[in-house]
Amino acid sequence: MRAIVVRRFGATPELADMPLPEPGPGQVRVQVEAAGVNPFDQRMATGFLDGKLPHDFPMILGVDGAGTIASVGPGVTEFGVGDRVVGKFLYPPVGHGSFAEYAVAPEHGTLVPIPDGVSTVAAAALPTAGMTAQDIVDAAKIQPGQLVLIIGATGGVGSFLVQLANIAGAHVIATARGPAADQVTRLGAAETIDYTSGPVTEQIRALHPDGVDVLFDLVSPPEALAELTTLVHDGGVVYSTIWSADEDALRGRGIRGGNIESKGGAPELARLLVRVADGDVVVPVDRTVPMAEAASAIGATGARGKTVLAI
Repeated sequence: MRAIVVRRFGATPELADMPLPEPGPGQVRVQVEAAGVNPFDQRMATGFLDGKLPHDFPMILGVDGAGTIASVGPGVTEFGVGDRVVGKFLYPPVGHGSFAEYAVAPEHGTLVPIPDGVSTVAAAALPTAGMTAQDIVDAAKIQPGQLVLIIGATGGVGSFLVQLANIAGAHVIATARGPAADQVTRLGAAETIDYTSGPVTEQIRALHPDGVDVLFDLVSPPEALAELTTLVHDGGVVYSTIWSADEDALRGRGIRGGNIESKGGAPELARLLVRVADGDVVVPVDRTVPMAEAASAIGATGARGKTVLAI
């Protein structure tokens, strides 16, 4: 089968022929039709999980994937051949991911049926980014009417975060380049801040001198996040998805939150898919690229929403 692999940490991803994986007990083999691209794929390729989990090389990349159950291993009862499914294909040993024509996953891992009315491409774009956004909103315990500032609102996580914060009743302030303002407004932002027009902190203070209740930051390094945190009133909430938060400093001001990574599993993914199927959440797919062009998509920046590989 064809797959996108790296042969060592830091190598350029390449298209290669790999053996067809066989499902073991309690596992299913999925014929992957679409795979979502995330920043984590690049981090995985450069060795982010080295020393934390065992790896197999050549390492097949990709965490998010959607397709059809092609075969099942002994003891599987939850899925049958032909079922449409979506999930996360990251489990030890790392290196058997979704950027492949077939991938194996545990029956009781993060794998759920795709509801009718949700396309395979949309489903593939959902797991990592959508569940990260959902976990952040759940952790923040947003109250209706709160001012929520989202830094990095046009990316994969940000696009979902704008929607979910709006659903929770927040007054969403999103940062975006001027041309992307319409996009985040359609997703639910009440205000947009063009970060190319001047310092975000100055623009927010001019509009909201009393500060904001919640800050979600998906992109800022530690020094930049520390400055943005001054916009949050004491007792507010701050979350960083890239581990930029100084949690001791936040506690000193009575601010909840800190650094967060998604812990969501199958129940959370299923809940999010229901919202998509019901039309409450839109999956913002920016572009779909063929599998052969995966190397140009992995680690690319500037997407307005999600990038999906067509397998």
